[in-house]
Amino acid sequence: MAVSAAADGMVAGGVGAKVLCPQRLTMEHVTSRWGVLVLIRLLERPHRFAELRRSIIPVGPVSEKMLRQTLQSLERDGLVNRDVKPVTPPHVDYSLTDLGREAAEQVRALALWTNERMDQVAKARESYDVAKEHA
Repeated sequence: MAVSAAADGMVAGGVGAKVLCPQRLTMEHVTSRWGVLVLIRLLERPHRFAELRRSIIPVGPVSEKMLRQTLQSLERDGLVNRDVKPVTPPHVDYSLTDLGREAAEQVRALALWTNERMDQVAKARESYDVAKEHA
């Protein structure tokens, strides 16, 4: 992930780009398209990788690679716990840490607010677009 590279002191976005501050990087992980969905799903209960992916697919098709990167970023940030059971085949459960639960509750509150206010947002967008057309 290009964004995660910035956490190691590298620049994000290539030549001339600025190094992202740690808070902004964490915010990007938490509020990314898949980060939000993963955190909200894991609030319900721990999930295995495949069931987590299946639970997200109705919202949008997430690739295994993207889900894996999202989980790794959230794990690195201390929000997700990856529990590997020593069995064959390997059994891996993903769950929220205490810090992750706190972040997930905040993200869920924002998602609920967005759902509740979507009519107002749509009206504001329509008003804005009409005003721009007449300007």
